[in-house]
Amino acid sequence: MTTSNDIKSLIQDTQPQRKIIHLDMDAFYASVEQRDNPQLRGRPLVVGGDPSGRGVVAAASYEIRKFGVRSAMSCYEAKRRCPEAIFVRPRFEVYRQVSQQIRDIMLSLTDLVEPLSLDEAYLDVTGIKAHHGSATLMANWLRAQIYEQTQLRASAGVSFNKMLAKIASDINKPNGIAVITPDQADAFIATLPIERFHGIGKATAKRLHEMGIYTGADLRAAPVDTLEYEFGKRGRFYSEIAHGNDNRPVKAERKHKSVGSETTFRDNLRDTDNLLVQIFEQNADAFEQLSKKGRLGHTITLKIKYADFTQITRSHTLNTPFPSAESAHYWLQKLFADVPRHLPIRLVGVTYSNLTSLDDLNTQPDLFGL
Repeated sequence: MTTSNDIKSLIQDTQPQRKIIHLDMDAFYASVEQRDNPQLRGRPLVVGGDPSGRGVVAAASYEIRKFGVRSAMSCYEAKRRCPEAIFVRPRFEVYRQVSQQIRDIMLSLTDLVEPLSLDEAYLDVTGIKAHHGSATLMANWLRAQIYEQTQLRASAGVSFNKMLAKIASDINKPNGIAVITPDQADAFIATLPIERFHGIGKATAKRLHEMGIYTGADLRAAPVDTLEYEFGKRGRFYSEIAHGNDNRPVKAERKHKSVGSETTFRDNLRDTDNLLVQIFEQNADAFEQLSKKGRLGHTITLKIKYADFTQITRSHTLNTPFPSAESAHYWLQKLFADVPRHLPIRLVGVTYSNLTSLDDLNTQPDLFGL
């Protein structure tokens, strides 16, 4: 008798092995600044706010990372750790332009490009005939083209699913590549610390440690029922990735009916002031993108992702659209005040939706303070 598992195995056996590339730019914001200003090259650089104020580090060059400076750290602390640090303000418009250059290079290889942020993306190159069909050669070609056209370095990970490709891209950073083949996956996953798995943050890792689970091998051996009891639906996902199973497709970018910006912190944050600074920075970036599209939004949404990868959103809608980034600060503060603070926060994002065109808007004089 043929079972559903037999059918699933048969289908998988007849399908071509997926080839996924995860491309990740090295210290992207900081590298752009060093490229555009030769005096910053080789120097300990922070892209962020005022070190004497409440600014936070948006990006840190590799030269300053040896002092323990990381993204999302307060600029004051970064200055304390490295008194010689140079601070520059972010130029998001420039970063978006460079990101689009890099995106165009990726799209010249495959239409299946899924951007995760301005500086990283997944590519599905299954069935691509270029470069002898080798995903490794394709990844190296991408890295070479990016450097030739932008003078920026990128790292890449190559594997048969998104999780392993993303992990691989971090192995030989900066300016490196790593490949995890199907034959290597089981052994690689077995020795991998659970903190390195996609979707396992500090809080989840701590709970897993309490359960005696420290590596992929430990996680693989844990009963699925136990993981589901402890972590709900995420428990089954953890079991799947421990077995190397990640069937998530690479989703090509599509046009959205909203415009937003978000950032993931290298270190989770609890401090309210720092979090609000980050929220306002994402709001400014989102509104700038919105303005360049000739649009305004009636609805603003605050997205919060916690250390355990759970997330919530809070929204507010106005009868008239938000006329400026600053006009949204009041509502963002109110929305943030409504957010539970039971765990540290790893990501914040701001999105405008319910959009209207400036051309179609019957502008009232007091809307823009005219």
